[in-house]
Amino acid sequence: MSGATLLLCTALAFAGLATLALSLDRHHRVALRGPVPQGRTRPLRVAGWAGILLSFGAAIALDGWNFGPVLATGAVTAAALAVAVCLTYRPGWLRPAALAALPLAAACLPFALAP
Repeated sequence: MSGATLLLCTALAFAGLATLALSLDRHHRVALRGPVPQGRTRPLRVAGWAGILLSFGAAIALDGWNFGPVLATGAVTAAALAVAVCLTYRPGWLRPAALAALPLAAACLPFALAP
């Protein structure tokens, strides 16, 4: 496991969990100052679960079945803590932080793939 792999999985999990949080009416109202539009809940949930599954898949692909699930669990835990802190103290920052996590994950990918 490298630091780039851990950062890649955590960034993907953060984007997924933040998207899942924004699919809930309570968090959407606080973060974006308005209710979730009628047709947006399902796409947000699908995108959120896709981010978490991508994080798990990246952990398995990069570290194998021996250590990958452990890495994925740690990444999701760290990302959940970061989403909770963001929602508690700066809810308006959740959407920009989730959007910034995706280019960060893309930037970490070449380093994670390097031998």
